[in-house]
Amino acid sequence: MSDYTLILYYSRHGATRTMAQHIASGVEAAGMEARVRTVPAVSTVTEASEDSIPQDGDIYCDAKDLAECSALILGSPTRFGNMAAALKYFLDGTASEWMNGDLIGKPAAVFTSTSSMHGGQESTLLSMMLPLLHHGMLICGLPYSESALHHTQSGGTPYGASHTAGSKSNLPLTEDEINLCKALGKRVAQTALKLA
Repeated sequence: MSDYTLILYYSRHGATRTMAQHIASGVEAAGMEARVRTVPAVSTVTEASEDSIPQDGDIYCDAKDLAECSALILGSPTRFGNMAAALKYFLDGTASEWMNGDLIGKPAAVFTSTSSMHGGQESTLLSMMLPLLHHGMLICGLPYSESALHHTQSGGTPYGASHTAGSKSNLPLTEDEINLCKALGKRVAQTALKLA
């Protein structure tokens, strides 16, 4: 096992990617390497395929990134109260890691971005926890000792970091949202370091 936290996300308009970057800074503030990876989009055209290396942004996650991480933080925009198909498709392909027990006992957390305040943030976070529990991971949320949870007017839940991006998906992260992203990364990394 390597000493890094894998931050694995899918982002369509960039908000979830921005959250991943803030979470990575929280991981690094705790003294652990943050490895940021993404997954390819899923096409409705069955003949379509993505290049193995994206044209821009973070590189795609591979089996080794996942199997050798010390901790995992998953992020996805909300799709009807659930994680995006691209992330679900990736997770559905992790049977080998499940059979090998690669993720058992490692800390994990989740984050999401929605267009509206009531766009399914908490149900999306819960949907991402389910495969992590099946992998035997230890779920870390955000405790109410994080003061931003008490007064945020946008994203932020005890289930994980969240962001309200607006109907045009162009609202920047608020200070509370950024602080909660960093706190989540730091908490997961600190937990991984303690378990090591």
